[in-house]
This record gives sequence, C-alpha cells and structure tokens, in this order.
Amino acid sequence: MSSRVVLGVGAGIAAYKACELLRLLTESGHQVRVVPTPDALRFVGEATWAALSGQPVTTDAWTGVSDVPHVRLGQAADLVLVAPATADLMARAAAGMAGDLLTATLLTARCPVLYAPAMHTEMWEHPATQANVALLRRRGAVVLEPAAGRLTGRDSGPGRLPEPGAIFAVATRLLARGTLVPDLAGRRVVVSAGGTREEIDPVRFIGNWSTGTQGYALASTAAARGAEVIVVAANVTLPDPAGAKVTRVVSAREMHDAVRAAAAGDGPGEGYCADAVVMAAAVADYRPAARSPAKIKKDGRPPEPVELTENPDILAGLAAERAGLAPPARVSQVLVGFAAETDTSPEAARAKLARKGCDLLVVNPVGNGLGFGTPDNEAVVYGADGTVTPIRRGPKEALADVVWDLVAARLNESSGHG
Repeated sequence: MSSRVVLGVGAGIAAYKACELLRLLTESGHQVRVVPTPDALRFVGEATWAALSGQPVTTDAWTGVSDVPHVRLGQAADLVLVAPATADLMARAAAGMAGDLLTATLLTARCPVLYAPAMHTEMWEHPATQANVALLRRRGAVVLEPAAGRLTGRDSGPGRLPEPGAIFAVATRLLARGTLVPDLAGRRVVVSAGGTREEIDPVRFIGNWSTGTQGYALASTAAARGAEVIVVAANVTLPDPAGAKVTRVVSAREMHDAVRAAAAGDGPGEGYCADAVVMAAAVADYRPAARSPAKIKKDGRPPEPVELTENPDILAGLAAERAGLAPPARVSQVLVGFAAETDTSPEAARAKLARKGCDLLVVNPVGNGLGFGTPDNEAVVYGADGTVTPIRRGPKEALADVVWDLVAARLNESSGHG
C-alpha cells in the first residue's frame, strides 16, 4: 500500500546515498517528498531530488506559503525519515528549533520519525550528540546506530551511514506497524546471536550450526520498534543489523563477559542496565579443559581423549543476579532464552524454563528444514507466568516480532503502563 514519506536530507557527504534510499522508496510505490536542509543542496542538488521523487523540492517555509508547507508536510506524512541525520540536525531537532522546512516538519509530524545518523566518530561519540540522541529516543523517535567503517578522508570508525537497503527495511517495518510511538522506544535491549566456538587446538574447535540469522532478526526488529540495541555476536558472517551496536566474540566465556557487561550497562558511556536480554545464541555447554598450543596430528596411535569442562550458564547467571538485587535495580529486566531442541515436549520446556529462571523461553524445533541457517522458523514460547504462545512457521522476522510483543507487554506491566 502506498504511504506518504518525507525524506529529510541533512548536510553530510552521505547525502548521495539517500538517492538510493529514495529509489527504493519510490519503486516500492511510496509517495516521497524530499526535504533537504539548505546546506544539503551543496552535496546533492535540487534538480536531482525533484527528478528522482517526481515532487517539488524546497528547503524553506516561504515557497508555496499559501499551502502552509511547514505544517502540512508533517501532518500528512505516514513516516518522516531523515538520512543522513547530522549532529547539527539532530541537535536542532532535539531543541525543537524550526529554522528551515525540515526542522519545522519534524515539529509537526504526528507519525513515526526515523533518524539514520552519519558523521565523524568524534562527533557521534561527543556527549552532546549522545544526549540529543537519548532525548530523541525518549520522545519516541527511532534513532539508528550508525555503522562502523570508512568515513571521509582516511578516517574510519563508528559514524558511517547504514546501507540504504538496511534503512529501507527499518522504514518498511515502521510503516507496516503504523504506530505513532514505537513500543520499544527508549528501551535498551541486548541480543546474543550466532554460535560459540571452543578451541581444541589452533585449527579445530567444538561448535554448532548456528548462523545468527534469528538473533539478527531479533536485533533488526527491535531497532525498528525504537529500541537501542546491543548485539553480542559469536562467529556471525551476516551484515550488521541496521541500528545496532555489535560486539564480536568467539567463545562461550567471551560471550558470558560481553553479555553481562551489556546487560548491566558497564560499557563506555553506559548509564543504566538493559531493559531486556534475549539469549538467541547457541552457546556451547562445554569446552576443552585444556587447549593444545599446537595442532594435534595423527601419529599412528589412538588419539588422546578430549577432556571437557562446563561453560558458565549465561542466562541462568543473569537470572540469579537479578533475583539477588533489591528494587528497583533490574527488577523489571525481562530475560528471554532460546532453546533449539529435538525434544520440544511441554514437560521438557517447562523444566528448562524453571532451571534457567528466565521470564520467557522460546522453544524451536531443529531438523527437517527448520532451525539453523534457514530463513524461517517456528516455536512455542513458554512464560514463567504459565502462558503458552505458539508461533507458526514463518519468516524469522515474524517470530522476532511476536517475541518483542511478549517482552513489551511485560515491560509495560513492570512499569505500570500495562
């Protein structure tokens, strides 16, 4: 279905990438009105935007003043998407300024607003920018995390505009949900993804078939629903989900440390614990007790047995820590486990739910074309409150949305907004 989208363009070198984003939007049938800031036209000219969108382009509120464009554009839009969102533009939006048509449109918008930041690393990490981003998120805007990579000149780091296709996917999800304020706006969530590897020697490891597809679907859908998303990824080769911070790990112990730090808000600039932790990664239960420093070779003798030792149970540990704290610390933190099982009986699921101490356990069958490396999934979600939610086979993004529905409901209950 055609939607009315305002594409705001900030004055950054990444403005040229917004041309591809505009193409994706228009080819999907959306009516797109491009509203650049005056300085954005230094990077991509008015004629380009008008030709690609088929709509008039202006930067000020005085052109066509009889139509009151500084009010009407925001009122009529189904989505306002700002890409690139520069540090200056987000600062003016956070302050409620209306010095040009784009900032005026942001003030009058009564629809979801999506910012895709792009700037140098130092500008993104500056306390002023981080405060503005936090404020915009608290007000209900979706502010994606920028990608890390090559910037202008020889610089590299966080601050790169996410790829147009990834921004388009988030925009599409926002339009499909059609809610004014995303239900995870202002929330911080941690998602683990992928499969851990436990080294036997420099060339061999104990691992599993997980690709991280379900975890990344959870991350991208959470970002589209307004959450600040931290992904702890073990051996995942997929492109980073748009809007998420990604911490890469290899082993179960590395994941244990990274998830605990993210859940507690112990990273640089972190000020509060995560509202939800979703353990979608396939974490090895055991690791070799000793790693051989050299490759183990065949020498004609029977191989030495590999002695195993147990890895820490990350989810159970988080639940135990939460249980030991007094209100309000982490009392409202929702913990979600995933269990890829061949035994999906309710009895086995409830026993594991009790053993882990989490709020929700997502039990998904593996084998017969389901599970690792597939684009779709099915599951039954068991709640500590006795609820049972079946999720029929479908895209992993659809399963992720159901999981976040259940998480959001529990967050609302704990905050008194249910």
